[in-house]
Amino acid sequence: MKFRGSRQAFTLIELLTVIAIVALLAAIIFPVFAQAKAAAKKTTCLSNLNQVGRGMLLYMGDYDDVFPFAVDPIDQAAPEIWAAEPEFQALIPQMPRIQDALQPYLRSIGVFKCPADSGTQVLDDRPWIGFVTSPTMHHVHQTSYFFRTEIAFRQYSQTRFELPSDVNIMFDAAGHWHGSGGAMTAADANGDYTQKQRKYRYNTLFGDMHVKSLNNDQLEAAWALDL
Repeated sequence: MKFRGSRQAFTLIELLTVIAIVALLAAIIFPVFAQAKAAAKKTTCLSNLNQVGRGMLLYMGDYDDVFPFAVDPIDQAAPEIWAAEPEFQALIPQMPRIQDALQPYLRSIGVFKCPADSGTQVLDDRPWIGFVTSPTMHHVHQTSYFFRTEIAFRQYSQTRFELPSDVNIMFDAAGHWHGSGGAMTAADANGDYTQKQRKYRYNTLFGDMHVKSLNNDQLEAAWALDL
């Protein structure tokens, strides 16, 4: 006589235990994946700026070591930011975009796109100035980076700087792309927006063409250098 093998189903407690273990593993693994993805985007962005720097050197080789005579998106979108320097503001309509000036010196114009670019609403350092770009800044302006345009206006060369390695040349347009705290908005202008800024990071190309990730204070220190 043959006996049928008995089959036992999971008890409710066993099922809940399995679900709890899966949830715990997911809570551990998903943040790790998110961090790895963010790190990969940061690495790609730094690589892009490195390639832009190489293209800039080639450009400068053709123009007596002078940095590109070009502007970035905020110069064109809000030229009034240069109202205190009308001689600079008057030059903007005559100048090409930085990505267009450098295009002949780059293998791909795609290096102007930061993979973490999620658009902007205002300027990080002046949230009362609107700068709406969606879905990404690159989609709207074909670049994710700002250029320190006063260098172009003054037609500076590398030799003009005492310490080129301390001068910021190009950088992420928004610090929340590689930082935390969310995008800066117009509402932040009514409060202490420096609280958000402290959580921001900016991939930055310097005057000697090295690249580095900076926090907001470090970027401000580079901006503070007297040119």
